Amino acid sequence: MTITPLPTSNTEVEPSLRIMSEQPLEASALSAKGHFLSVFGSTFVTIFLAELGDKTQVATLLMSAQSHAPWIVFAGAASALVATSLIGVIIGRWLCQNLSPKTLEKATGCLLLVISILLVIDVVRM
Repeated sequence: MTITPLPTSNTEVEPSLRIMSEQPLEASALSAKGHFLSVFGSTFVTIFLAELGDKTQVATLLMSAQSHAPWIVFAGAASALVATSLIGVIIGRWLCQNLSPKTLEKATGCLLLVISILLVIDVVRM
């Protein structure tokens, strides 16, 4: 490790050693921030709306009321949701690395079609 002496008032600081806040943000950094906010925001809103009134929320509500320990139930439910989301992200990443987007779209469409047919059959049997 090399120790570099601090610059005196007569010495100019090398551009690569300047503090980040003194440098303006580059277009790529702004683009990356916008991409992050876009992906994070759309993911949050989609999952939040999908989970409202879901059986998971009802189960959490009942467990909290029964146990009289809402913060422990919250910690357990949040940990479980994080774990299931992690599994989804890992499987999704593996799928996108091994299958083309077109193949994923077709497989997803077929899977949803099969689920829809099974639900219609179930309703007709009632």
